[in-house]
This record gives sequence, structure tokens and C-alpha cells, in this order.
Amino acid sequence: MESVLENAKEKMELSINSLEHKFTNVRAGRANPNILNDITVSYYGVDTPIKQLANISIPEARQLSIKPFDKSILKDIEKAIFEADLGLTPNNNGESIFIVIPALTEDRRKELVKQVKQIAEEARIALRNIRQDANKAIDNLELSEDEEKRANEKVQELINDFNKIVDEKLKEKEKELMTI
Repeated sequence: MESVLENAKEKMELSINSLEHKFTNVRAGRANPNILNDITVSYYGVDTPIKQLANISIPEARQLSIKPFDKSILKDIEKAIFEADLGLTPNNNGESIFIVIPALTEDRRKELVKQVKQIAEEARIALRNIRQDANKAIDNLELSEDEEKRANEKVQELINDFNKIVDEKLKEKEKELMTI
């Protein structure tokens, strides 16, 4: 029974980590190097993440600077950022690439809030699926009725705790997005 609970807890923690990762990809009008995490550049025939090919820094609050270790891939990095369709325009000065993060309009902020609410709902669905799997595993353990009920209650307590975490993370992200 304990192994089922531990397994469910580990899976729920992974769901929260996934939620946090997805939230970092939703930009809030401030420069955040994490928005480039999923972008890869073909470097000598191998798709390589930008952060392995360049130093990424934040010279100003709404600006990213990408300085590649090998200047010959500047054009490739610029092209990869364009193709990623993040709504960002890279500026190549021959040494590095600068990306100015545009200020968010009120409508865009509301769209982003809808997007993070959808991401949070996906996390809740994942948590419910984990609960379902844990309850099935408990049913298969052939426990007494009282033990089974207690185990199911513990799983429910776990999901309640993790749903609170999802709600807190959602509120934080909404606040970040709506702050001008």
C-alpha cells in the first residue's frame, strides 16, 4: 500500500514540475532565457539546444542577448528563433543576437491568462488520472475493506494537496501576467 502511495506521489510531483516548465514558456513581457529552452539549432548536423551553443543574458528588463561560442552559427540561431514562432524578432549585429521582448497589451495578457488556465487544467487532469491509477492498484492489493478505504482516503488527501499547489502556481502566474 505504501509503495502505491509513494508511486502516486512521485508521479504527482512530476506533473507539478511539468506544469512549472510549461508556465516558464508563457512569457510575461519580461525577458526570460527559458523561453528559448525548446529551440534547437542544427549544428554540424545535430539538433542542439541554443543554451548549449551560446551565452544567454539579460542586459535589460525586456531584452535578451544571445552570444554564440562559434560566430559562424549566428544566422542559424536567428533562423531557429524565427521558425520557433514565439512572436519574437531577433536582431543580429554580427557578434550576437538581441531580442527585444515587446510589451504586452491588455488583450494579449488576457489570452495568456486563458492559456495558463488551460495548462493548469491539464495538470489537474493528469493528477486525477494518477489518482485513478493509484485507486486501481489499491483495489488489486486485496486489502480489507477498512484498509482499502483508508488507502483511498490517503490518495485523495494527496491529490487535494497537489491541486492546492496547482492553484497557487496558477495564481502566481496570473498575477505575473496581469502586472504591468
